[in-house]
Amino acid sequence: MCGTWIFKRAALLALFVLAGLAGPAQPVALQWTDTYVGRLQVLALLQTLNAELLASRSATLTLEHWCRDHRLAAKPEVVARLMAGDTKAPTAEQLGRLQVESPGEVKYRRVELRCGDVLLSVADNWYVPGRLTAAMNRALETTAEPFGKAVRELEPTRQTIAMTILWAPLPEGWEMGAAGENNTMPDALFEHRAVLFTSERKPFSEVREIYQRGLFRFVPPVAK
Repeated sequence: MCGTWIFKRAALLALFVLAGLAGPAQPVALQWTDTYVGRLQVLALLQTLNAELLASRSATLTLEHWCRDHRLAAKPEVVARLMAGDTKAPTAEQLGRLQVESPGEVKYRRVELRCGDVLLSVADNWYVPGRLTAAMNRALETTAEPFGKAVRELEPTRQTIAMTILWAPLPEGWEMGAAGENNTMPDALFEHRAVLFTSERKPFSEVREIYQRGLFRFVPPVAK
């Protein structure tokens, strides 16, 4: 009787985890278990990826390396899917950071960054087309090329202006035994805001990147 009860409880927990982590938009379910060890694994990987992105000159290349290393797609290439919607005008603070005087000098681009069918991040981009080449502007307006690849000839660098953790795998007070009920992985995990500069230290873009749970769509290591 005890064995049957344990089996049923494990089955229900598995269904709960898959329902909470997979979601209808994910064709392949995430396989991380909602256990203390599973949460520690996710926490370690979140911190690793976050640190790599903060230290990188190109978020796109960092995501491609992540996609390749974790086998998220047969072809580890990040592409941008343009998202239709209302244009977000730059704020006065953004104009100051981009060192321009008028919103008319700035264009807005919103994309999903995907590796195969896996959604990695959603990015808002305010950029100054007058500081890009004609070929760069054409690529941004007419192709699925990610921003980082389109402007790589500028040898850009990034300056992070904000970083926000949107979800914590371990609940507040976990070190004192707090229970982590209903803490399944959401779509959005963490957010970066950064300004991009040319090699001459001229700002030409501000980005807001929200990194998604698709980054963890790979088989986790087996706890020993």
